[in-house]
Amino acid sequence: MKQIDCNEVTKLVRDMCINMNIRMDAGIKEALENSLDSEDSPLARDIILDLLKNKDVAEGENIPLCQDTGMVFAFVELGQEVKITNGLLSEAINIGVRQGYEEGYLRKSVVACPLRRKNTGDNTPAIINYQLVEGDTFKIKLAAKGFGSENMSALKMLNPVDGWEGVKAFVLDTIRRAGGNCCPPIVVGVGIGGSFDKVASLAKQALLRDIGRPNAEAYIAVLEKELLDEVNQLGVGPQGFGGATTALALHIETYPTHIAGLPVALNINCHASRHGVIEL
Repeated sequence: MKQIDCNEVTKLVRDMCINMNIRMDAGIKEALENSLDSEDSPLARDIILDLLKNKDVAEGENIPLCQDTGMVFAFVELGQEVKITNGLLSEAINIGVRQGYEEGYLRKSVVACPLRRKNTGDNTPAIINYQLVEGDTFKIKLAAKGFGSENMSALKMLNPVDGWEGVKAFVLDTIRRAGGNCCPPIVVGVGIGGSFDKVASLAKQALLRDIGRPNAEAYIAVLEKELLDEVNQLGVGPQGFGGATTALALHIETYPTHIAGLPVALNINCHASRHGVIEL
């Protein structure tokens, strides 16, 4: 049986919290550079070039890509043949978040009570999701999610008769209304199916897929491309100033649902799309 030491988990989470806030994901960088080829708007091109320059400055000076260094989300895949030693896994993750945000001089954005609004002072707790899997797999997908984009996300319980066209209409209307508030060009996560609570998780997980990697199911991959093309025809553009580059990628995740339901959720990531993977 594989043994995972909580102290090692803490160190890796700490390092990832710092790294993903300072260094842009290689897939996002490539997508931004590629978007210049299809972007006709001079203003949109200038904004994309500014985002790439901001990336270089952040890495060169070891400072965050954005002042909103986000709330941390963790999706843990835990194999049944893995034993966690020297502590509780959730605590180890939260200690890593605390250390990363303190040692990396990252903004602490979490309040303990959503109504009284007192800051916890260390960006914890993270929101942690667990999935038990076969074997000795141990993987943590981390995201630092800013709320400019998070606040533009939405969920709707459609009727089965609404079908794919209903899903598309909901996604396009949500992104159109969001405009520049979510700091486009964005990465779009769409969840379809499950239940009210499950579909939101699906949308969040969709954001953690490698940028631009299509769904493994060919049918869904075709729908992803179709919807991404239509999103980029909205004309929102970089930072909401118009152009052909509203979204860099769009990922769909699905789950079986009830015969009477068609839940759909849309989770939006800003252009920074800060995320990373830890595997042991």
